[in-house]
Amino acid sequence: MVLIEFQSKGEMHMYPKIVAICGMPGSGKGEVSKLANQNGIPVLSMGDMIRAEAERRGLEETPGNIGLVVVSLRSQFGEQILAERLVPSVEALSHTSAPIIMIEGIRGTAEADVFKQQWGELFSLLAIVSDEDTRWQRILLRGRGEDGDRQDFATRNTRERKWGLGDLIENAEYKIENNSTLEQLKIDFNSWLSSIKS
Repeated sequence: MVLIEFQSKGEMHMYPKIVAICGMPGSGKGEVSKLANQNGIPVLSMGDMIRAEAERRGLEETPGNIGLVVVSLRSQFGEQILAERLVPSVEALSHTSAPIIMIEGIRGTAEADVFKQQWGELFSLLAIVSDEDTRWQRILLRGRGEDGDRQDFATRNTRERKWGLGDLIENAEYKIENNSTLEQLKIDFNSWLSSIKS
C-alpha cells in the first residue's frame, strides 16, 4: 500500500492495489471476478464496456458484432482505448476503503502499459490459465451471445493473442491454474488473496 496525501484536506489515504485479471476466453475470469466480489473486492469489467458499446450502437450481441466493436474501437482510437476509458472509474473507486480493485478482461499489452503508467508498482496481473479443450467446454455451457461456435472460438483466441494476451499471461506476476472444479478455483483464489493482502 502507498500513502497518498490529499492536499485539499490534508488527509492520508491508503491507495489500493490494482490487479488486472487476464486469461484466454473461457479460462474462468468471470468466476474469479465473482469470487472477488464475494470477498468485498470491487471488479470493473472491460468486456462489459465492449458489450455496452455494442448495445449503444444498436448491435446484437453476436461473435461477429462484438469482434467488430473491439476492432473498430482499437482502429479508431488506438489499442489502449479501453484502458484509458476505464482509468477514471478505477480512480473513483480508489477513494473508497477497498484495499484491492480488480479489472476483469485485460487483453493487450497496450492496455497494460496504460495501467502501469497510471499506477506503477501498485499495478499487477493475475493470469487464469486453462487448457483449450476445458475452455471450449465451459464456453458451450455458459451460452453467451458473443461466444458462437468452435470456429468463432478459434478466431477470438487468435485475435486476442495478436493483441499480446499471450505475453500478458506469460509475464503475469500471479497465476492461478483453472483446469479443475469451481471449488478448487475458490481454494486457489482464496490462497492467492491471502498472499497479496499480506
